[in-house]
Amino acid sequence: MKDHLIRDQLKRPLRDLRISVIDRCNFRCQYCMPAEIFGPDFPFLPKSELLAYEEIERLGRVFVGLGVEKIRLTGGEPLLRRDLPVLVKMLADIPGLDDIALTTNGVLLPKLASDLKTAGLKRVNVSLDSLDDELFGQINGRNVGVGPVLKGINAAKQAGLGVKINMVVKKGLNEHEIVPMAKFCKLEGLELRFIEFMDVGSTNGWKMDDVVTKKEIYEILQNHDALEAVEPAYYGEVAKLYSYKDASARVGFIPSVSESFCSTCTRARLSANGQIFTCLFNGNGHDLRDFMRAGATDEEIKARIISIWEQRSDRYSDERTAETIATRKKIEMSYIGG
Repeated sequence: MKDHLIRDQLKRPLRDLRISVIDRCNFRCQYCMPAEIFGPDFPFLPKSELLAYEEIERLGRVFVGLGVEKIRLTGGEPLLRRDLPVLVKMLADIPGLDDIALTTNGVLLPKLASDLKTAGLKRVNVSLDSLDDELFGQINGRNVGVGPVLKGINAAKQAGLGVKINMVVKKGLNEHEIVPMAKFCKLEGLELRFIEFMDVGSTNGWKMDDVVTKKEIYEILQNHDALEAVEPAYYGEVAKLYSYKDASARVGFIPSVSESFCSTCTRARLSANGQIFTCLFNGNGHDLRDFMRAGATDEEIKARIISIWEQRSDRYSDERTAETIATRKKIEMSYIGG
């Protein structure tokens, strides 16, 4: 049971845990793993450095005991991790865990969606940045068309999984796809999340001029559909949600650049090799893997996590400046998950 609800320096509780299960991916999206950096010779983590499923489950139990209610599995591409439904079942069986979800590019969902649902997965967020085959192939760096992702979305729906669509919008690249994507998701009854292009890591060539803000996207949508704001369902909800007046589908925005939500951030991130990160933009991880493998007890692991979280004061998006962008050490998104 959750026996110790902890808060950081800004009184933010620890409620959400994102677990990267692998640092590899079958795509090379420009904003995450650009192909010119993550080429054939890129030194990905060897298997021995990845957390074993038993280690992930053990840490999951400790985190849930500290107040974590939701776990999301990420990567890289998490479906590349062998026998992932086994891990999902192990995590789903943790007493007190309310929700387990997964972020994926969707290509492998036709093979795995049913088994993931049976194992206890509740929801998937599928990344889809364009409905145009040529543009989508350019964005994902593998010339993969939209078809395989749409098949994955359908497989997830048929398996009974909740499905949300994530679209990263970058100026000069895919902002003309905003309305087509919104119409597609509305027709299919899918919740769509527009994500502002973020300065995660140091390899994606981020510039403020490339950001299409939540306000700009909202104004584009308002020219086509009437939207009504939806109140946050819980403390720390990241997405700014809106409903259509003439449909049950909803649309949301992740405005981490233009409208910071640092003040209510409740997320910790566990990398594939067992480091805990207290912010998506903080490159300083804290080791849990070697600490655990050296024989640490659950109580010692718990004390270490408490110490890390209670010292947390991250609020990067509140403080983002040209200087912090240029000088702050950051971890790559492929290593820590989104």
